[in-house]
Amino acid sequence: MPEAAERILFLTGHLALKSLHRVLDDMQPLPFAPSVLDIGINVAGLMTADLIRRRLPAPVDADRIVVPGRCRGDLDALAQHYGIPVQRGPEELKDLPQHFGRKAKVADLTRHDVMIFAEIVDAPRVAVATVLARAQRYRRDGADVIDLGCLPDTDFPHLEDCVRALKSEGFWVSIDSLHTDDLLRGARAGADFLLSLREDTLWVADEVDAVPVLIPNTPGDLDSLRRSVDRMQAFGKSFFADPILEPIHFGLTASIVRYHELRRTHPDIPLMMGVGNLTELTDADTSGINALLMGIISELRVGAILATEVSPHARRAVREADWARRIMFAAREDNSLPRDYSGALMTTHARRPFPDTPQEIAEVASTVRDSNFRIQVAEDGVHIYNRAGHHVAGDPFDLYPQLGVETDGGHAFYLGVELARAQIAWQLGKRYAQDEELDWGAAVEPKPVDLQVHRAPGSTTRRKPKKDAPARSSEDERLAEPDAERDAGQDAT
Repeated sequence: MPEAAERILFLTGHLALKSLHRVLDDMQPLPFAPSVLDIGINVAGLMTADLIRRRLPAPVDADRIVVPGRCRGDLDALAQHYGIPVQRGPEELKDLPQHFGRKAKVADLTRHDVMIFAEIVDAPRVAVATVLARAQRYRRDGADVIDLGCLPDTDFPHLEDCVRALKSEGFWVSIDSLHTDDLLRGARAGADFLLSLREDTLWVADEVDAVPVLIPNTPGDLDSLRRSVDRMQAFGKSFFADPILEPIHFGLTASIVRYHELRRTHPDIPLMMGVGNLTELTDADTSGINALLMGIISELRVGAILATEVSPHARRAVREADWARRIMFAAREDNSLPRDYSGALMTTHARRPFPDTPQEIAEVASTVRDSNFRIQVAEDGVHIYNRAGHHVAGDPFDLYPQLGVETDGGHAFYLGVELARAQIAWQLGKRYAQDEELDWGAAVEPKPVDLQVHRAPGSTTRRKPKKDAPARSSEDERLAEPDAERDAGQDAT
């Protein structure tokens, strides 16, 4: 090991100590000099900054301290105390190799080069207040422009009111209609974009300042779209060109070819792609569709998309598109595959769902000497264990008779929730971590997590007054560990 190698101290707990040594050994040769310290707590994930400060004397013979990913507390204050950086590692120990080997993949996911137009398809049928409420949600999910969809043979008397209300709230607005009257009304009320103009309606662009989206005279007529593009360029006007993405079995492949061909003949013009014909009209998870389409969009340098959330299964399409554009931009900038940037689009599966083998779980289970239940998931099913035994099954109902919590309703409820999560994770191939909700990526509104705030103990952490009280869950660890009982009262808030 070179003398100048960085010295990294890894803090862990009793149960993970052997596993951490094994993972570090498997990572050899290492670009740093590792050392490992058992901080004196069974479950490493229950470590806190306060506990570390009490149990780890200063100074520390290291250049950096790495703590478990779920460690709670103010690590900046801890770093100031020790005079060296203190950082969280990955949440799962088995992810250490990836954590230390992904230098090129630590990308800035705030960047992108694709505008998202989010369409309110039934704007003529809903009140202005409803339009504003949806617009606010779309903006939170990443939309840049709110598109007011006009309906055939449907009056839109409050079109101008909608445009003005949106503009007053700082939105960019587009009008989506094939009727020139709607487009003119919207533009004169302050709309920024018009969807869509054909070759015979280009005159609208001369009447108003809004930026038009150009489409072919008829589906597949790329020549008419090129003529419209050339005309707009000749007059020096801004625009987007949209060859129209078709649904599967109704011209999808040919329509993608048209995008490629238009980009070939016009390498610098701004393009738009309406993705709803795939996300809305395909019975498949929209996260994967958005990922694939945004990959094509990234390669072709398409500058804008039109997204819709009409079908209930597409209700996260805007948020997914936002994640997809950022991931693909970062991967393209790195000249890299779009992997390991974010799991936001891996909504139902995980690339590495089972970090521990059944044998490794059994090894840890054999060392447990307390009554707290630990729950883990491996390829062979859901594992639950404490000092009384180690049980494995695919169905939590098969596990319940082994747990001895029939007289403890609160604890039975807790274990029921955790085992249900574990079963879902096992069935789908997702990561499971006890006491944590499953990660559904962009499909679910994430709950904010502040790792500087200590987790408050729930009802299942309270000691039972009776001597023969049923076993507790691993969530009770802070109150159950003999060597940490004093610290627990100070760490839990």
